[in-house]
Amino acid sequence: MPAPLVAPDADTDAAPNRPQSKTDLFRSFTWLALQGFGGVLAVVQRELVEKKRWMTREQFVEDWAVAQIMPGPNVVNLSMMIGGRYFGLPGALAALAGMLAAPLVIVLLLAVLYGSVADSAVAQNALRGMGAVAAGLITATGIKLIAALDRNAMGMGVCIALAALTFVAIALLRWPLLWVLLGIGGGACVWAYQVLKRAEEARA
Repeated sequence: MPAPLVAPDADTDAAPNRPQSKTDLFRSFTWLALQGFGGVLAVVQRELVEKKRWMTREQFVEDWAVAQIMPGPNVVNLSMMIGGRYFGLPGALAALAGMLAAPLVIVLLLAVLYGSVADSAVAQNALRGMGAVAAGLITATGIKLIAALDRNAMGMGVCIALAALTFVAIALLRWPLLWVLLGIGGGACVWAYQVLKRAEEARA
């Protein structure tokens, strides 16, 4: 797992806490998964960074970025990364089980119940309301994490410009996600590598 992308002279203190055991991982991610109705990013950030303090904001931003570009659900990828970091493959599997076991049972039960009310106008309007709340949660969490970009090697301005360019590409131009990742994401990686390389050469 690569180190977080921060400026060479930044304070890179590790997170103050860590999971105590694989059982702790399982319980924690089970509880996290049971809260993740729609706005999962907000829940993950609050639980892992603010409450448990297993990660700093900067670590969360970097690890979430990696989880975004990996195949599969973002939060599942992140849980396995954290479990694997502390306890290897058994830890990754414990975190994965925590993320999937209880929600799987609940989703199956809800699917059976929802099938009988799916055509109801009340149920459809309720889901639209949930969608609006989920969008608000994700937006609020994104704004909260902006401060972590101060320690990014590329600088706050470049990071915000890349985020805006990504928004335009996806939301307005409707580019396929793969091309956005390869194009804008690849360009950002190359730029960050050059910045870090120049900084290292200057220090040498």
